[in-house]
Amino acid sequence: MPKSLTFLTLPGLYNSGEKHWQTHWERRFSNVRRVEQSDWDTPHCDDWVETLERAVSECGDDVVLVAHSLACPFVSKWAQRYPREIAGAFLVGPSDIEAPTYPRGTTGFTPIPLEKLPFRSMVVVSKGDEFASLERAQQFADAWGSELTILEGLGHIGSDADLGMWQQGLSLLNGFAGTSLQP
Repeated sequence: MPKSLTFLTLPGLYNSGEKHWQTHWERRFSNVRRVEQSDWDTPHCDDWVETLERAVSECGDDVVLVAHSLACPFVSKWAQRYPREIAGAFLVGPSDIEAPTYPRGTTGFTPIPLEKLPFRSMVVVSKGDEFASLERAQQFADAWGSELTILEGLGHIGSDADLGMWQQGLSLLNGFAGTSLQP
């Protein structure tokens, strides 16, 4: 992988708040920035796809997508429409947005594409995630051609876990990307 990478964070439904590890990483590292969507509460997939495509086009292919929750299956939607080769995708706590328990309000994110992604990817999950069973996360990883890392006791790996800088995640990301984030 290239050594000079841009890391684009992709929050899920409702955005990532002050306590979220994505927010901490964005504040700490100069090569990490958030892709701001126009609607975090009732998002339309087509709008999110076009916003992400503009952000990736601005960065070039030396980009790693750092997605959480809804943004993980969303990356598969973007890749289906824009099958370009990028440096990779780090997909944390993918939500099973097809589950009947998933919050209402999203449009166009289902069905979740279960096709191999055209770039390297890693799915990171925790046992006990309330938004996707371990079996479903395994199905996503297998279909997307992703390396799978299973953690213990972090729930959905979001704000509620209060992970701060989430050092374990940084180590996983740095190993995946083959480089370190830049202060």
